[in-house]
Amino acid sequence: MVDGEKKPPMGYIYEVMDRAKESIEKAFNYDDRKYMNVFKIIDARWTDQLHQPLHAAGHISNPGLYYKNNEMKTLTKEVWLGYHACVERMILDKTLQDKIGDELGVYMKVDGLLGIESAIRARTLRSPVEWWMQYDHNVPNLQQFTIRVQSLTFSSSGCERNWSVYEHVRTYITLLLN
Repeated sequence: MVDGEKKPPMGYIYEVMDRAKESIEKAFNYDDRKYMNVFKIIDARWTDQLHQPLHAAGHISNPGLYYKNNEMKTLTKEVWLGYHACVERMILDKTLQDKIGDELGVYMKVDGLLGIESAIRARTLRSPVEWWMQYDHNVPNLQQFTIRVQSLTFSSSGCERNWSVYEHVRTYITLLLN
């Protein structure tokens, strides 16, 4: 990423990885024999460098992604474990962790301001930070934690290490498709 370029907020890495894999599957006409080697490379990089509790917390606390994926029942145990690990790492006060856990139930049930029509529409129209600032006043501890997480941006250093590997993957895919 170039200095000064806007960096994406936390919470989108899972979605980007899922979309990338779906695109690769489609490019190979869903023939897993053709793309399994590519997925092995991607999964190894994901496991070693990109899959972090902070990304899981960002994914869960991104209302546009959370509610869509919750409805589709695609949130995995891995994502939930990462979310809770992030809460434990970032919030050292056990009482505050418990309050955040209680308030998470309100978020999951879409109670209070979270269930009004404008909040539902805003899930995908506003940034996660704007959404949390506007609609989650009935869960102040979760709101504060989430705004802290969602306000973070990706560091490009991890991506830069992967670019050369992904360029080889892209070359491999291109050769297989031609």
